[in-house]
Amino acid sequence: MLSSEIEIDIRFSETDAMGVVWHGNYLKFFEDGREHFGKTYGLEYLTIFDSGYFTPIVKSEIDHKAPVYYGQVIKVITRYIPAKSAKIQFEYEVHNVTTGELCAIGKTMQVFLDRESRTLELLTPDFYRTWKQTHNQ
Repeated sequence: MLSSEIEIDIRFSETDAMGVVWHGNYLKFFEDGREHFGKTYGLEYLTIFDSGYFTPIVKSEIDHKAPVYYGQVIKVITRYIPAKSAKIQFEYEVHNVTTGELCAIGKTMQVFLDRESRTLELLTPDFYRTWKQTHNQ
């Protein structure tokens, strides 16, 4: 299974009035994880764009397990979930490096839209099929 890990320092702007990371920021952390995964495995946003596609998120899930506070450090583990259809799926774990706690788990699903027509691509794009073959996915 392909995966990557990235550590993130929690900034003041990511917290609410209680000093707890605001729940909406977990989607940003997931994006940080996807971006790091893409850089690690050659599936970067610009690679997708230059291949003629957008990959909007059509489904996201987050289960919050424990709070994270300003000044703490988290580790986002991003795992690629293979699919036969024309979509990209990831699972995530957010760990609090400071406390050792599992703070959140989640999933996202992205589809391919043709960059010019903005229509849904039902078949796996050639560049993505090649990427999957290269990584035995």
